[in-house]
Amino acid sequence: MIRFGIIGTNFITKLMIEAGEHLEGFKVQGVYSRTEERAKEFAQTYNAPLTFTSVKDMVESDEVDAVYVASPNSFHAEQAILAMEHGKHILCEKPMASNEKEVRRMTEAAKDNNVVLMEAVKSTLMPSFLSIQSNLHKIGKVRRYVGNFCKYSSRYDAYRQGTVLNAFNPKFSNGSLMDLGVYGIYPMVVLFGKPDRIQANGVALESGVDGKGSIIAQYKEMEAVIMHSKISHSHAASEIQGEEGVIIIPNISEPKDVYIQYNSGEVESLDLPDQYPPMYYEIEEFYKQVKDHDRPSCNNSNENSLLVAEVLQEARSQMGISFPADH
Repeated sequence: MIRFGIIGTNFITKLMIEAGEHLEGFKVQGVYSRTEERAKEFAQTYNAPLTFTSVKDMVESDEVDAVYVASPNSFHAEQAILAMEHGKHILCEKPMASNEKEVRRMTEAAKDNNVVLMEAVKSTLMPSFLSIQSNLHKIGKVRRYVGNFCKYSSRYDAYRQGTVLNAFNPKFSNGSLMDLGVYGIYPMVVLFGKPDRIQANGVALESGVDGKGSIIAQYKEMEAVIMHSKISHSHAASEIQGEEGVIIIPNISEPKDVYIQYNSGEVESLDLPDQYPPMYYEIEEFYKQVKDHDRPSCNNSNENSLLVAEVLQEARSQMGISFPADH
């Protein structure tokens, strides 16, 4: 059994818990919230016996084995490092932290305290993504990767009316690149490694975050194109274009219904139906890592998280987007 302490009582946390309940031994042990009322309300919903209004108290508890960090991005590093220093394993929502420096500190803390730190990117552990990995050779030499995730944010309606919610507040290290662009970047790094160079453009909002943007990443024999937006929708699929065919990925954030369209016109499904909710697979992998520290690094390795953090930081730098956490 892994007894989880939960930091963050939002809809992502609810999805995580509902997915985790499919795993034997998954237990929500404690809930942290700034207010006792909210902590008790959330804990009651998921039968958690403990509530906390102090992260320090939670991580000092002997009844908590691991902590799921789903607070605003700017709090990830501080909270995760404190928990790791108290021997807790960490499953941390994406993006791992505000910048490369913070991610590096987190990975060092994991090593120093001999605990597991894993970034909770669901897409790169889902069955159909693993199918893409194992069948990538079928399309020949890859020449272009396209990662497209543009989803109009309901919170942008409030922004347009003059209310800046967390999603558009640089204090919390937010914005389109951090929230949605990472869904295109993480698979790119997992499949192709670190690019030789990138060129990033974006639309900066008055609040100080980006509303949308794009990245062209250059590799030796291919290029990658990342498109992201919180202020407009896109219904275009993502693709991996090879010399012998194209892998079509309708939804890069939750890969399924993926297939190869060969140059010959033949179509081959690569889809592996999900038996469980999308977030189940990241929790399952986290379990395996906790059970066996010597287990080979998975797609969501600390090395990949560092590479993604480097790309995110360089892209922000080129767009002129900085966060208080950077200084």
